[in-house]
Amino acid sequence: MANKKKPLVMDRETFIIVVVLVVASVWTIVRIMSVGGPEEPVSHKPVVVNQENIPLATGKEPIERIFIQSGCAACHTIPGIAAAKGREGPKLILGTNARKRLDDSNYKGNAKTEWEYVQESVLNPGAYVVQGFSDRVMPRWYGQKLSSGALDKIIQYLLGVTEDSQNNL
Repeated sequence: MANKKKPLVMDRETFIIVVVLVVASVWTIVRIMSVGGPEEPVSHKPVVVNQENIPLATGKEPIERIFIQSGCAACHTIPGIAAAKGREGPKLILGTNARKRLDDSNYKGNAKTEWEYVQESVLNPGAYVVQGFSDRVMPRWYGQKLSSGALDKIIQYLLGVTEDSQNNL
C-alpha cells in the first residue's frame, strides 16, 4: 500500500510568523547586497559634488596642466605654456619682473623675496596691480583652491621664466 503524506497544515498564528520571517529575511538580504551596505540607507538621490571642496590642482600634475586647470592660462600669457595666451592679466615673466615689482613704489604688499612676491600675487592679488591691468580680474580665492604643492610648483616655474628665457621658448 502506498504511503500517503499528510498535507502541511498551519494554524493562523504560525502562518503569520512564517510570512513575517520570510519578509524580514528578504529585506535583510536586499539591504546587505545593496551598494549602501547594512549601515547606510540606500539613496536614490543624485550625488552632488561640492565644488568648493575640490582643489584646482594638487601639485602632482604637470605644470602645464596646473596652469590650465587653475585658469591661469585663460588670463595670462605664460612663456613655455602653449595654451597660456591670455591678455586679461600681465605676461608672467616673473624671473625678470618680480624684483622690479617689489622695488616699485606702488607695491603695497609684505613680501621681501621674489618667491614671497609671486606667492602673494596669487594669494593676495591686490597687493600689487601691474599698471594697465584691473585690480578685480584676478580671483581672490586661489589660496583656498590650490594645494601648497601646486602653489610651490607654480612659483618655481614662474621664477624661472625671464625675458631671456622667453626668447628661447
